[in-house]
Amino acid sequence: MDKTPKVHKLTSERYKQYEEELNYLKTVREKEVAEAIAVARSYGDLSENSEYDEAKNEQGKLYSHIAEIEDILAHAVFIDEEGATERVDVGCTVTVEVAGKERSYTIVGSNDADPRQGKISDESPLGRALIGTAAGQTVEYETPSGKMAAAKLINISR
Repeated sequence: MDKTPKVHKLTSERYKQYEEELNYLKTVREKEVAEAIAVARSYGDLSENSEYDEAKNEQGKLYSHIAEIEDILAHAVFIDEEGATERVDVGCTVTVEVAGKERSYTIVGSNDADPRQGKISDESPLGRALIGTAAGQTVEYETPSGKMAAAKLINISR
């Protein structure tokens, strides 16, 4: 089994956001959870103390989230936000024609994907199909419903 850590493709702005979130979680949020545990502990018998159980569960979620962000930051690769635009790569904004309609998407790393905002992951079926293509090319990809679809790449920009 491959133990190679997952690479997280991030913009420098997104990297900074993760750093700020991690700082908040380790300073402010960790103290809030510790205080909630202390208050719940003061209620007495821990075996029947739902507030204590809830606070400990919150602590577990917090530490898990901290570890997740630390992993992302440790394995981050920065997206070239000003590179060439002859071929699609992470960080590019593309205009594609799908089923006769033009749509624009920004190709981002999986951590930043938000299809409602027009940000698709380089690991999504369409994103994966577009990586490395040039304007004018048509790619085929599998839709979430399992059907094949085609997209013609109209334009690439940064």
